[in-house]
Amino acid sequence: MGTLVHYECSWACPATPRRAQCRAMDLYRAQHAVLPTGTAPAAIAVESGRIVAIHPFDVSTEGMDRVFDVAGTLAPGLVDTHVHVNEPGRTHWEGFDTATQAAAAGGVTTIVDMPLNSIPPTTSVEGFNAKKASARPQIRVDVGFWGGAVQNNAEHLPGLHQAGVLGFKAFLCESGVDEFKHVDEEALDRALQICAELGALLIVHAEHPGPLHDAEHHVHDFAKTDHTSWLATRPREAEDRAIALLLEGVRKHGTKTHVVHLSSASALPLLQQAKREGLPLTAETCPHYLCLAHEDVPPGATQFKCAPPIRERSNQDKLWAALADGTLNMVVTDHSPAPADLKRLDSGAFPCAWGGIASVQLGGRSMWTHYSRRGGSFDDIIRWMALGPAELVGLSQKGRISVGADADFAEWDLDVMETIDPTTLLHRHPLTPYAGSTLRGRVLRTWLRGSLIYDNGHFPGPPSGELLKRTP
Repeated sequence: MGTLVHYECSWACPATPRRAQCRAMDLYRAQHAVLPTGTAPAAIAVESGRIVAIHPFDVSTEGMDRVFDVAGTLAPGLVDTHVHVNEPGRTHWEGFDTATQAAAAGGVTTIVDMPLNSIPPTTSVEGFNAKKASARPQIRVDVGFWGGAVQNNAEHLPGLHQAGVLGFKAFLCESGVDEFKHVDEEALDRALQICAELGALLIVHAEHPGPLHDAEHHVHDFAKTDHTSWLATRPREAEDRAIALLLEGVRKHGTKTHVVHLSSASALPLLQQAKREGLPLTAETCPHYLCLAHEDVPPGATQFKCAPPIRERSNQDKLWAALADGTLNMVVTDHSPAPADLKRLDSGAFPCAWGGIASVQLGGRSMWTHYSRRGGSFDDIIRWMALGPAELVGLSQKGRISVGADADFAEWDLDVMETIDPTTLLHRHPLTPYAGSTLRGRVLRTWLRGSLIYDNGHFPGPPSGELLKRTP
């Protein structure tokens, strides 16, 4: 781990108006800094939480208040735009305290919270205000919020947009909770129209209910403790048909639309068609679809259950290729913990278990482990997991080490190999499909706007995260 060198302030504070407020100037020096142009030696000057200059590594430290010598790789903080915090109302599943601790330990400095699973959901301004009130005193990283587009709340979307949500989330199939109704095709069209008028982003859980209903009888064809009993009920056709429907809607309205947690490689040609037409339809995938395979899920291991499901290894290879060629734009975790009783660990019955993968602390490590085996560069991990998500939601100050950006950093040891002990994880329930896996890389320190928020297993200060709002 790098050492922190303290320097006495050498500025005469009254001497110039700029220093009259005694604002500290810090310098972060790293032989391996992940910059927009690639990894290179650099010295990054930070003032008032923002990056003000990027110098050669051997720049003079004269005039600096503090110098951080970073022995590992200095990367931008990851941006995870798909996190289910569930507070208020279901904080016993996951809350802002535990979720943001886990994020900081995973090198994630910004999360965007999903609008469902909390009570009330973020489907009205009142629900949004309740969410913010719960989050404000306890967040250790910066937090933005999605609003919800549900079956009967079209009149609430303009108010939520004005209040500052970063976009709207809709389900085409049942969400799993009664408070967040999925949209039918008429309500989807209305949401697309309203979002286009507002200039808002619509993100969609793209599984069409038709193929899901047709496949329900397959659950009886397999032992309930076999992951196939779940996979058979979530066919690729559900994703393909949903994305085809979205493509039609984007053509009609021109709405900026984003497909969340794509798992089916058979839908990739539809996304490629959208790109050829210049349509604003993008998609993400998740570490569990890239790093875990159906063939490797043990019987009864319901911690692997998610929707859409983890698919076959051959499908996984095609998703990696789609990231490489730009068909997929980004990787986020879809972090969604649940108590052991909801995961049905006692029976191991996949059809009955709550779906959700808990991985905000491990997403970057899992991606680096598997991508490095493929000969990939950590620069790509940052592009997919920091810059891409930040650009999706318009947070131009996040996800990059460049002048004007927030000084959100994570120091990585990219070579260490560790076996994951779930009891060391910081999210609410230590259930994860990565338990017992050996992953490459570990976050040593994390800074949020220039303040050290995580230090090798410890949190040096009180929560200092800020609530993020959409800006005009």
